[in-house]
Amino acid sequence: MSTSQPRPRYAYLGPAGTFTEEALRQVASPEDAEYLPQTDVGSAIAAVHAGEADFAVVAIESTAEGGVTATLDSLATGAPLVLLREMLVPVQFTLVGAPGTRLEDVRRVSAHPHAWVQCRRWLASHLPHAVHVPATSNTAPAAMLTEALSDGENLADLPFDAALVPPAAVGTYGLEPLAERVADNPSALTRFVVVGPPGEVPPPTGADKTTLVVHLPDNEAGALLSMLEQFAVRGVNLSRIESRPIGDSIGRYSFSIDAEGHVTDERVGEALMGLHRRCPYVRFLGSYPRADAVEPTVHPGTTDGEFTEAREWLARLRAGQA
Repeated sequence: MSTSQPRPRYAYLGPAGTFTEEALRQVASPEDAEYLPQTDVGSAIAAVHAGEADFAVVAIESTAEGGVTATLDSLATGAPLVLLREMLVPVQFTLVGAPGTRLEDVRRVSAHPHAWVQCRRWLASHLPHAVHVPATSNTAPAAMLTEALSDGENLADLPFDAALVPPAAVGTYGLEPLAERVADNPSALTRFVVVGPPGEVPPPTGADKTTLVVHLPDNEAGALLSMLEQFAVRGVNLSRIESRPIGDSIGRYSFSIDAEGHVTDERVGEALMGLHRRCPYVRFLGSYPRADAVEPTVHPGTTDGEFTEAREWLARLRAGQA
């Protein structure tokens, strides 16, 4: 009888060659895990909820667009899931087409909406008359083009003339580059996370993030300031904060937050208790190592030892030991 453990199953935005797959390869190789390509971020997260995948790898933030709303909204509601790890992937794009396609003949460009945004200045300069044909992923149009070529279909029937794809997809799908490195920002990065069911929180590394979803208690002057003060007075820096509509009425928003530090850090734990007392809804989405391994700045008065000493001092006062 075999005693080997089944390979973990990872849902991710496919098909093969996407930036999401590149992020997944930082976590587990195809030999060590089962890759389950999905058509969109929501489907990848839903696969974990349904038990069809053990984990999902999804984009959560980019230098071009900020937070990935599909991911933020999927994690804010429904059965709880947590972030277990983050990965950073450099983002560049190659414009590809069928053999014989000339750049000056391109009028329709298929691209994921995030890809189009990250290349719009180049497109405006080199293809000013091209229109955007939205794609479900960065490699979906590459797969369509390759399938049409292999099946001998009339390429004129495709809804696009060229596509923006990750550089790795050029070789994967055997396509012809029309232009390389077309992204507007040569330093563009996308941040990806591994999402899984709640469980034991990974131990602190000294360079961690804690992600939360928080609703304000009321719509009045100072409500946002009151929420932010829970972090500020305890010396917890926020590396990301974004508002997202709650959806039950106009003007009601929640906040998706990345805080520097780990839930076991005294300053972070105290901030979370303050939020719990002040806000009607606080969802903990995990504490996990930062991909860049940058340690937070801990200001005087906010170290673990100082929080512990302050509690001991108060206990002595309450015991009459002035």
